[in-house]
Amino acid sequence: MPKELVIVESPAKAKTIQKYLGKGFSVEASLGHVKDLPKSTLGVDTNENFATDYVVIPGKEKVLAKLKKVAAGADSIYLAPDPDREGEAIAAHLAEELDSNGGVKKTKKKTDANSVPRIQRVTFNEITKRAVQAAFEHPRAIDQNLVDAQQARRVLDRLVGYQVSPLLWDKVRRGLSAGRVQTVALRLIVEREREIKAFEKKEYWTMDAHLAANKPPAFDARFLGKGEEKIEINSGEEAEKIRTALETADWIVRSVDRKERRRNAAPPFTTSKLQQDASRKLRFSVKRTMIIAQRLYEGVELGDEGQIGLITYMRTDSTRVAPEAIGEVREYVGKEYGPNYLPETPNTFKEKKEAQAAHEAIRPTSAMRHPDSIKQYLKEDEYKVYKLIWQRFVASQINPAVFDQTTVDIDAKTKTGDAFWFRVTGSVLKFDGFLRVYEESKEGKDEEDEELKHKLPTLEAGQKLTLKELKPEQHFTEPPPRYNEASLVKELEERGIGRPSTYAAILGTIQERQYVQKVGGKFTPTEIGLVVTDLLVENFRDIFDVQYTARLEEELDEIEEGKEKWTDALAEFYKKFQKDLKYAEKHMENIKRMEKPTDEKCERCGAPLVIKWGKHGSFYACSTYDKDDPNTCTFTKENPINLPDLDSADMQETGAQEEYCENCGRVMVLKRGRFGQFMACTGYPDCKTTRRLDQGKRVPDIPLDEPCPKCGRNLMIRHGRFGEFTACSGYPECKYVKQNFIGVKCPDCKDGELVEKRARKGNTFYGCSNYPKCKFTSAHKPIAEKCSKCGSEYLVEKNLKAGPVIACPNKECDYERPAPAVEAASTSA
Repeated sequence: MPKELVIVESPAKAKTIQKYLGKGFSVEASLGHVKDLPKSTLGVDTNENFATDYVVIPGKEKVLAKLKKVAAGADSIYLAPDPDREGEAIAAHLAEELDSNGGVKKTKKKTDANSVPRIQRVTFNEITKRAVQAAFEHPRAIDQNLVDAQQARRVLDRLVGYQVSPLLWDKVRRGLSAGRVQTVALRLIVEREREIKAFEKKEYWTMDAHLAANKPPAFDARFLGKGEEKIEINSGEEAEKIRTALETADWIVRSVDRKERRRNAAPPFTTSKLQQDASRKLRFSVKRTMIIAQRLYEGVELGDEGQIGLITYMRTDSTRVAPEAIGEVREYVGKEYGPNYLPETPNTFKEKKEAQAAHEAIRPTSAMRHPDSIKQYLKEDEYKVYKLIWQRFVASQINPAVFDQTTVDIDAKTKTGDAFWFRVTGSVLKFDGFLRVYEESKEGKDEEDEELKHKLPTLEAGQKLTLKELKPEQHFTEPPPRYNEASLVKELEERGIGRPSTYAAILGTIQERQYVQKVGGKFTPTEIGLVVTDLLVENFRDIFDVQYTARLEEELDEIEEGKEKWTDALAEFYKKFQKDLKYAEKHMENIKRMEKPTDEKCERCGAPLVIKWGKHGSFYACSTYDKDDPNTCTFTKENPINLPDLDSADMQETGAQEEYCENCGRVMVLKRGRFGQFMACTGYPDCKTTRRLDQGKRVPDIPLDEPCPKCGRNLMIRHGRFGEFTACSGYPECKYVKQNFIGVKCPDCKDGELVEKRARKGNTFYGCSNYPKCKFTSAHKPIAEKCSKCGSEYLVEKNLKAGPVIACPNKECDYERPAPAVEAASTSA
């Protein structure tokens, strides 16, 4: 029986490590965390210096029992979870459960100096034979500072989640949650949405002159101003005035500035940069990228080589690279690309202040393992992510790309003596350098892309040019774009919110809670997201402040470094939190009882409408409604408050673009199922990703010829959370929403009108306009006709396989006749 026990988190990691350690070791998996704070109680005693009550996670009892059994016969226990705070906490909890002798197995000698620790910690940034064996040569004690940092984060999140969420249940609806970091991320999305909606477009014009020299090619130069002064063109009249003056101008080159510009390689990936690049280049979600990276880190079967860890640890904010890895990649670059591509000394990159120095950047475990050489062993998505990581790492140790950049200033001298100033900048790639291997992705086009488009002839100062065409063009300023996954991760990182291990969880939580939705890959807040954000930010001004959240992250880093006690940091936080919590309990608005007056009028009785809050969000209701008076008006209609601004530039772009699967990056296509249309991945059956039409890319609105009864503008068919509805095209100025009355009185309450509605799954049904007071519904269209057989108040239209029929809804009555169209057909026959 093996005398040494090694415990890691996952079976895949265990399999890879077992191969490197041999028969003297038994490698087991804990399957992640084994202990956590209890679900049913707070688990933190705020009166006893934040004493925690950790319990074994339900379902992990068998895992722990097995580990204890194996540990009982082992001379030494090595705890090898991931090299970060979470991994250290897992190791600490395992040590607590497995250590029955104070963590020490005594030797025969009695002196304490010769005591051998029975439970030790080992860490490695890559799962390779060299790294694993080196780690076992230098085991260490559990780092309590790392454990404290993880515990501080866990307690912070528990205090906020368990004490703020019940407030939301009471004031808004059950099932909602508040998170210390997720709420701040949601706040960024909400604030961006409001910035977009408040944005006022401003008109501006550009003026391009298409010019030719003695030799081709012709080129475009852009208007900058007059003389040496830069001028903006703000209207069509100004543009026309300048254009008229330029038609007879003499065009002369004022100056030519030629210089060499270098573009340096990007550093190897950190977690956030990998997530951003995979999102832009591969169209992978942040969550998907991390799942794939985890597999590459833990090990993949490579034929005769067996299970091999292909990349270093994937949760890191460091760009540091081990000297041996730099030596290997420089050898590869020199051999594969030649001495011109190899820098004289290794490229180095500036680390962020808060970067964890013990970690490395994300890189391949061997630069010699080219992606194409192992492609046959990898799944398609694994190959794509590995190739991205390999290319970025190899490129990071290659010489800069070199461009010849030429900037030409041009004077257009008019007959009146004015000189209008035009400029063009062109770039030509002189040496590709690192671009031979990899180019970093960008959110959009920049100046460099524009410069590369311009191919210029040889020009000299004083040279005359010929005007071929003037091209004035109208533009409007655009609001900032909505966040996508890549740009939101970038924003979180730049603001210091969250850490590499938390980005994927943050993005996942705000979507799972339905606080945001994705429209064409862009985040827009839902109505519930807007409401929750406003309530929390208004009542917890400190806790959900962006700067304060970033400062807390810095404090967690200081705890990890041993510069601050975790209980001191929590005490300072809890003092602010208690103050905010007491304020919120007293002052937070109760949305459930909300009744906001509006300028809208009831379509049934003409009384003012109010906005109320229901299970599915806000809705319009008649202000005369009284639940205790059955004779009051019960009119309601949907409130289309959460329709994103479909005229913004990023939404217009979305409508014309193909949509890609978040999981595998393939194109999504429109399909039809039993509950209506839905989007599905073209990678089926390998990828089974689907989504409802209201969960992502916008379904185009359909304009109608019917005028709005309130403002006269055309109505249009829109698509909301529960399917199609007809509303005014003038929204948000006009909020009219048409109810699809079918001209039949409700057979139950005898007061309401029956309305055609659409369920969440897309199917049509018929309900009473007095809902929720009257809950009458019918899956088939009711007809205002009594049943001649049983006396039922109404009949229904049914579509059977044999054809449409008129039938009695009473299950005990068998009355049925062909629908009118069928009757007419049979008569003529």
